[in-house]
Amino acid sequence: MNFRNQAEPRVLGFMIAPMVDILLVILCFFIVTWNFALAENELDVRVPSATQANQPQPYVGQVVINVKSDGTVIVNHQPKSSAELLDQLKKLSQLYPDQAVIVRGDEAVDYKHIVEVLDICRQADIWNVAFATGKPEQ
Repeated sequence: MNFRNQAEPRVLGFMIAPMVDILLVILCFFIVTWNFALAENELDVRVPSATQANQPQPYVGQVVINVKSDGTVIVNHQPKSSAELLDQLKKLSQLYPDQAVIVRGDEAVDYKHIVEVLDICRQADIWNVAFATGKPEQ
C-alpha cells in the first residue's frame, strides 16, 4: 500500500518540438530580412537602360549611392548632404581600402550631381566606382 499524500515528481525531458518551431520561425525571419537588406534601391530612382546591361548579384556590405532626379543623395535609405557623404565614405575607405561603390543616378538627374558624387568619392579615396544601369524594356 502506498500512503503518500503527494504524487511522485515526474522528470520532464527536453521538449524538442517547440524548440524546432521557434528555430524555423527565426530562420524564416532572417531569410526575409536578408533579402530586403540586399536590395538597396530607391524605388523612385529610374536608372537609364543599356542594351548590354547585366544584373549583378547584390552582396552584404555593398554601398549604393542613389541620386534622385532633384539631386538628392540617398545612402541606406537616408538623405545625405555632401559633407555627410564624404565623412561616411572616408570612414569606409579607411576600413576597406578596396570598397566598391555603385552610383544609381536617375535618368532625369543633371550630370553635375553625378559629378559631385564622383568628386566626393575621389576625395574619400574611393577608386572602385560603378554605375548602375537597367535592362531595356521589351
